[in-house]
Amino acid sequence: MENLASLSDVSLTAESAQLVKILLKRRTVTGDQEGSPVTRRVDWVSSEDFTVDEGERQVGEYIRTWELPPHWLHSLYFLCTTEEQHHTFHHYQARFSGPTAGRPIQGTASVFFVMCASKVEARDQPVEVGFLVESNTLVHTPGATRFTETWLADVIESKAALRHATNTP
Repeated sequence: MENLASLSDVSLTAESAQLVKILLKRRTVTGDQEGSPVTRRVDWVSSEDFTVDEGERQVGEYIRTWELPPHWLHSLYFLCTTEEQHHTFHHYQARFSGPTAGRPIQGTASVFFVMCASKVEARDQPVEVGFLVESNTLVHTPGATRFTETWLADVIESKAALRHATNTP
């Protein structure tokens, strides 16, 4: 079942709110080399054919294009759908952990995705997709940014350092 709300009715994460703001402004992050994709291309579903399940399947497909070592595990969740006058935003969260034999229980790092479907413009065109890593403000565009394992490790390490600092007398 879809969770449907307007942005004023729901308390989104700061990351999801940032994604919506950027997608509305239609800004994109450019890749390493102009004109050449940085990651394998995902053919995103059109606005008219979009479903929450299809969006989740495609985000999962996109995550599989990242060159992460196999010890990184993730869960992908649909968060909610929000509405604006001319756009519908579908929010997803991928939560990652990187357990190892020496440290099987570690923290997590999230990557937030928003898929923007137009209500009025060329509904046969693909949805616009943006993502950002937890506690970061830089919005990335699939196919234009090479995802790196370091981003996840940095979030987990920052959380561990904060926990250590708050637990030290």
